[in-house]
Amino acid sequence: MTTRPPALRPLTARIPGSKSITTRALLLAAAADGTSKLWAPLVSHDTLAFRTAVAGLGARIESSDDDQCWNVTGTGRGPVGTAQVWCADAGTAARFLPPYSATGEGAFTFDGSGQLRARPLGPLMETLTALGAHLETPVQGRLPLTVHAGGLEGGELRVDSSMSSQFLSGLLMAAPLMRRPVRADLRQAVSRPYLDMTLALMLRFGADVEEHGDGVIEVRPGGYRPTALVVEPDASTASYVFAAAAATGHRVTVPGLCERSLQGDLGFVEALGEMGAQVEITDRVVSVTGTGGLRGGLDLDMGDISDTFMTLAAIAPLADGPVTIRGVRHARFKESDRIAATAQNLRACGIRVDETEDSVTVHPGTPRPARIACHRDHRIAMAFSVLGLAARVPLTLDDPYCVTKTFPGFHEELARLFPDHTVPERS
Repeated sequence: MTTRPPALRPLTARIPGSKSITTRALLLAAAADGTSKLWAPLVSHDTLAFRTAVAGLGARIESSDDDQCWNVTGTGRGPVGTAQVWCADAGTAARFLPPYSATGEGAFTFDGSGQLRARPLGPLMETLTALGAHLETPVQGRLPLTVHAGGLEGGELRVDSSMSSQFLSGLLMAAPLMRRPVRADLRQAVSRPYLDMTLALMLRFGADVEEHGDGVIEVRPGGYRPTALVVEPDASTASYVFAAAAATGHRVTVPGLCERSLQGDLGFVEALGEMGAQVEITDRVVSVTGTGGLRGGLDLDMGDISDTFMTLAAIAPLADGPVTIRGVRHARFKESDRIAATAQNLRACGIRVDETEDSVTVHPGTPRPARIACHRDHRIAMAFSVLGLAARVPLTLDDPYCVTKTFPGFHEELARLFPDHTVPERS
């Protein structure tokens, strides 16, 4: 009979606020009639780009000296006038703000980086046009996009959400500003937990939302009211320290994540539990403890938590059997083709990977030193940092500071928790 080795010293991780909650709350506060307080928002390249964009559309935003509280004074309606909105790399800005702007009056042009221009917007544009918006774009289904706004009628929302739930989230958040009630069927949408988060935050800001038992949502006109909101730590970001704990035998605790979390990506810890880690979720914290080895022979559907599938794939070579992750086709349309990028980098490390359109199977192996192609994707950089740490193998990231998109202090925090992690030099 084998005994599990004792866990090493307990660690408390400092995880920044949720990007998903921060961006949604910024938009809802901008649409509310009055001043909202957002406590502990994520301060990163993406959220700062989103904050600047929202301010450009008419909201007034004041932040505390330490950026731990943002006071957002909204207009109680869609934007009015004209604006040139720079979305930088932020997919949420490109997908959430055009529907909001279409409920207003004026002309609003959205553009972004080359990486963001490459990401698809076709399904969102088609639905906005069907709702009565007049759109102008030189490249069909891509940025740049000009919205000639005159309000939206409402009615049935029919949007292809197979690539991203963000299309539907953006339309739902605009719905209380439309002239007629909006109905949407959520049953075929990917990443349903993100839609649940959107609806929960809409309710928090006073929207009139009703969900029928058949998966149909009805949102009635009436706008939003201001509120105060404490932003939870980012569950997707926490996946990296939880995976590191599971793979190294440490115990890591994240305060602020809890059983009442709005974030579906907290489900990642259940996948770690399947791999043999000890998981504890309370009303105040979430903890993961490594138990001396990772269990393989698993077939996991991670479609609802696809932002964390790379984290699991990165530590999968250390398991005692193959690990299959499926249901993640929509991850091909993120900052990078995440299925292809994950497979490419694991193979560069000498790991056998089988890849399909919507899945990867990672086989056990001993990673070798390699240069990791990040593809300007923060989640690739963070996931493979965990593999290098857990496998004690030097992996060089070609773009280590792409992590500033969501977690500017990632490398420093990982090194604080796990001194074996080397903070890359800034170029």
